[in-house]
Amino acid sequence: MLNVSHLRKEYDRVVAVDDVSLTVKRGEIFGLLGPNGAGKTTTIRTVLNVIQPDAGTITFDGKHFSPEMWNIIGYLPEERGLYRKSKIANTILYFASLKGLSESEARPRVSYWLERFGLKDAGHRKVEELSKGNQQKVQLICSILHKPQLLILDEPFSGLDPVNQILLKDILMELRQQDVAIVFSTHQMEQVEKMCDTICLINKGRIVLQGLLRDVKKQYGTNSIRLEFEGDGAFLKSLPIVKRADVYQNYAELELVDVTQSRELMASLDGRLNLRKFEMVEPSLQSIFINVVGMPESLEQPNPPPVAKSAEPMAPEVKKALISFLMGILLMLGFTVVEALKEEPNWIGPLVITAAVAFSGFRFLKIKSDSERKSRESGKGGER
Repeated sequence: MLNVSHLRKEYDRVVAVDDVSLTVKRGEIFGLLGPNGAGKTTTIRTVLNVIQPDAGTITFDGKHFSPEMWNIIGYLPEERGLYRKSKIANTILYFASLKGLSESEARPRVSYWLERFGLKDAGHRKVEELSKGNQQKVQLICSILHKPQLLILDEPFSGLDPVNQILLKDILMELRQQDVAIVFSTHQMEQVEKMCDTICLINKGRIVLQGLLRDVKKQYGTNSIRLEFEGDGAFLKSLPIVKRADVYQNYAELELVDVTQSRELMASLDGRLNLRKFEMVEPSLQSIFINVVGMPESLEQPNPPPVAKSAEPMAPEVKKALISFLMGILLMLGFTVVEALKEEPNWIGPLVITAAVAFSGFRFLKIKSDSERKSRESGKGGER
């Protein structure tokens, strides 16, 4: 169906796609994978004739792109591309008209797909009234309503809850059985592993891994250990027999330096973790992805925590006023206790002292405020 040969695209001395070749057959789900900025979106837009390649060829069933090709291609972009003020049914009908469908052809299909995606009674509502997940459903309907022969999906599961992810998976498997060629670009390795027949991993514009998914997994052997446990598994990363470790709260996937060291690994876990599962498996696609692509060369360092400013020395007049205020409080407490112990206390003295202490406190706050104001003004003068 789709054949891409030696594709190259360069932007201002940055090579976005470098000698990429791939083939997508009818009735196949093809996983186009790669880290952010790898060149996946550029490849997709070149295939769609949105941008022109600097070199290479793209053919559909042996034919070069022509305007008529738009009507056999369905495309779901990662970004939202819907008219927010438009009604849902009208939006879908508009996109159907762009694919050459008449309104009489499109309306029954619109009703079918809205019901299939759980939006049967939402056709009259505006797009902006929908949740992110339901907007994604509308975009999916727009991409498949015209029954494309080639379907290109960029992060199709974005915004979908687990129930609707299963629904979309079932729909894609149905389209696969109808001989639709599906290109599936995502960062969700678990979905790729469950659905894709063939994968192509791009990094820095070049293909670094390609082939049938089962062959790719065989290529990376069976030296992975999958653990399910209770306890703190952070120490697994530091074990000398472990080459690589993906450790989560109660789950870990380990790649051993030597697969024969599994008994040694088991012994090192004794007493440190409460194991629920210990099995040797093929490496997951996620672990292969990380192994091939590697970690980012430089991670953005978090901003250092702000350094606490040392307290400025207290001005002498402020210090003197504070001492006077504190002494007044102690004197007030002393007189109050003495009078309280008398059989016939006289509260006039404590009341007079309390008034004096209140005045002392007010005086301290005023002196402190004036001192801080003078300090700020002095600082501004220094900045000038």
